[in-house]
Amino acid sequence: MAFSAICAEHGITRQLGYKWVERFREGGLANLVDRSRAPIHRPQATPSEAVDAIVALRKRFPQFGPRKLRVTLEQQHPRVPWPSPSTIGELLKARGLITERKRRRRTPRSTQPLAAATAPNIVWSADFKGCFKVAGRWCHPLTITDNASRYLLAVRGVQAEREELVWPLFERAFHDFGLPWRIRTDNGSPFASRAIAGLSSLSVRWTRLGIAHERIEPGKPQQNGRHERMHRTLKAHVARPPRATLDEQEQAFDEFRAHYNEERPHEAIGQKTPASVYVRSTRPMPQELPDLDYPDDFVVRRIQANGNLKWNRSFLCVGRVLATEAIGAEPIADGLWHLWFGPVYLGELREKRKGENEFIANRT
Repeated sequence: MAFSAICAEHGITRQLGYKWVERFREGGLANLVDRSRAPIHRPQATPSEAVDAIVALRKRFPQFGPRKLRVTLEQQHPRVPWPSPSTIGELLKARGLITERKRRRRTPRSTQPLAAATAPNIVWSADFKGCFKVAGRWCHPLTITDNASRYLLAVRGVQAEREELVWPLFERAFHDFGLPWRIRTDNGSPFASRAIAGLSSLSVRWTRLGIAHERIEPGKPQQNGRHERMHRTLKAHVARPPRATLDEQEQAFDEFRAHYNEERPHEAIGQKTPASVYVRSTRPMPQELPDLDYPDDFVVRRIQANGNLKWNRSFLCVGRVLATEAIGAEPIADGLWHLWFGPVYLGELREKRKGENEFIANRT
């Protein structure tokens, strides 16, 4: 082939092609690597005397940051052209005199798109409407709505936003109305956590029931705007002011739910009431949480009680949130597996040598 045709086939110019050919002639395959473009001489480099002064002052005052160091040095030696604070920071970091702050672990963002609620029970929304005191005790109203019909499925006060207090309310809603296909929440507890893939004990139960958990983006409550709008109405009716006793507060919740569903017309559904639009789900709540099914080519393993996965004589930490749960390992390539908890992607498992496997968890 002509040299120009070879270069065109690989998407490079002839000039670039001749450069790599010359590199090969000079040093063979070992010479076919990108070379550093760093200049040999750096006229703008910080003088060594200035670097020594910066380092010495930092060691004397470890609490001083780059800006404070520069101001102090300028006061002591005003005629010296001290580098910028960013350059001082890089100099200190290169010498191990700055420890980067640990990144705060946040709940992994949901990667799935938010579903369109085109019919009842495709998407339910759940959230807490703040908290307020009733008879000296905190009340956290949990609300559950159907996005398509705006039907208020449940509104109940709990003493704290914990899974063991919230799950019975969802369980009752599932028995009364059947199962939705998705539940949309924010990223807070107990709906989500900082565990693998953002799973919580509550969302693990939902997954086993075949319910996908949708999480809105942090700081974007408008993605659950229908539910937030209902909260405004709820607050005006039952929390301003709170009732005198917990029983009276629960009665107020029940009265508001009946009014909201059966009497109050909603513009978004053609001035109909939510009760006239909502229909019960055809997916019944099972008596027990079913185990998840995986394709035949998956390897199914059960997570140990301490959150570890035993794989080829090694133990990989998956997390206690999945303790005793069955997960599926999807073969991708030789020694490469993708781990799944139902439809939830957990991460990548790489087999190296026996006892030295690597698990890269899904925390994005």
